[in-house]
Amino acid sequence: MNILILCTGNSCRSQIAQGWLKTINPSLNVHSAGTNPAKKVNPLAIEVMKESGVDISSQKPKSVDEYLGMDWDYVITVCDDAKETCPVFLGDAKHRLHYSFDDPSKAEGSEEFIWNEFQRVSLEINHIFFFLNEKVFGQENIICENTDCPEF
Repeated sequence: MNILILCTGNSCRSQIAQGWLKTINPSLNVHSAGTNPAKKVNPLAIEVMKESGVDISSQKPKSVDEYLGMDWDYVITVCDDAKETCPVFLGDAKHRLHYSFDDPSKAEGSEEFIWNEFQRVSLEINHIFFFLNEKVFGQENIICENTDCPEF
């Protein structure tokens, strides 16, 4: 199953979602992209995932243009459409889903508050994508039980 996760900058939420979904179900072909990709993955996104046992340090922001010629089973946008314009995917997709997650890279305040925002958003993304895998992508492919899932 081919899944594309979209956001604007492809530096934070879509990268976290890709990391979680690949961890939850490695049999899925999961990619992420953005309409205006950043130069690098947000270091706090890498760190919050590392703390949860998921390594996204080798992932790179990519342009959605790289994926327009491919067929997708699901294209999922993960931006907060109340605060920004979500990307519209013009390629071929059987199903389109949207989940509105706050952008933790826009959090302001103390270092502790910003870190907590990254943790909160990562946990929200984990819950949604775990649910999607169970209910939509096929629960027979879940690779972890409660005792050996990455901690979050």
